[in-house]
Amino acid sequence: MTDADPAADGGVAPGGTDPAVEAIFDAVAATAPEIRAALPGRRVESGTDNPSGESVMAGDLYADELLGDAITAVDGVGSFVSEERETAVDAGGAVGEADGEPPYAVAIDPLDGSSNLRSNNAMGTVVGVYDAPLPATGRDLVAAGYVLYGPITTMVVADDAGVREEVVEADADGSVSRTVVEDDLRLPDDPLVYGFGGRVPDWPDDFTAYAREIEDELKLRYGGAMVGDVNQVLTYGGIFAYPALNSAPDGKLRLSFEANPIAYIIERAGGAATDGEVDILDVEPEGVHDRVPLYVGNEALIERLQAALD
Repeated sequence: MTDADPAADGGVAPGGTDPAVEAIFDAVAATAPEIRAALPGRRVESGTDNPSGESVMAGDLYADELLGDAITAVDGVGSFVSEERETAVDAGGAVGEADGEPPYAVAIDPLDGSSNLRSNNAMGTVVGVYDAPLPATGRDLVAAGYVLYGPITTMVVADDAGVREEVVEADADGSVSRTVVEDDLRLPDDPLVYGFGGRVPDWPDDFTAYAREIEDELKLRYGGAMVGDVNQVLTYGGIFAYPALNSAPDGKLRLSFEANPIAYIIERAGGAATDGEVDILDVEPEGVHDRVPLYVGNEALIERLQAALD
């Protein structure tokens, strides 16, 4: 069990991670119980749209505000970029600059799957820690993770050391603890589940043909929140996709906030990720709110997908 307050001793964080990176995930974990506790009163539309033109729930704005305050207060964070904000927030982090290294840029989806608020289904928070100014490729990620607000609040964190799963809890004294429950999370070799987003009539023919094959082999697990659906794949093995659509050939998910961090996690767990042509982590962005098709999961399933889309 580790306290979710950022460590002040400058020691080596779990997995050998840079203490500044671990402090970012401490900050994310510290906000999780507060975000969760506030959701019942924020299940309504906020009356505003995000930079991608989507209607924003009150819960989105609240989570964004809490996470923005917590993450920009971490030493070593130079900028904070959110799906809910048009431009980056200058956090002024200076750690590492004396050695010629830039501070970290943190990109978040504050409340992935917030449309599930009304139906009381799973949702989460997605985090990417980049060592380059955004927009950047996924190769500039040094760590990524997500919080899942399911029956239990968990956080999955990936870095160079691998992927670990933690339980996040608010303790009686008001502190927040992170308890590692799996220190080497890997995709199972025998996949069991799949989840495909978008309206079926809007799927391109080549993806539809692939989906028909997968439906005969795996069990459907799709809940309308990428974090929850990807967590199913990470737990049981399989494939998640939000494909290119006939009406949206560039896909729906945002590269910086969603696709890159999830691809990083899945690849560190032994899987693969693609936009249908190249590894997601190699996609060159033009802007911080760029969209991209996303396909992640067991390597053999992704290889079959790419062959089907050729």
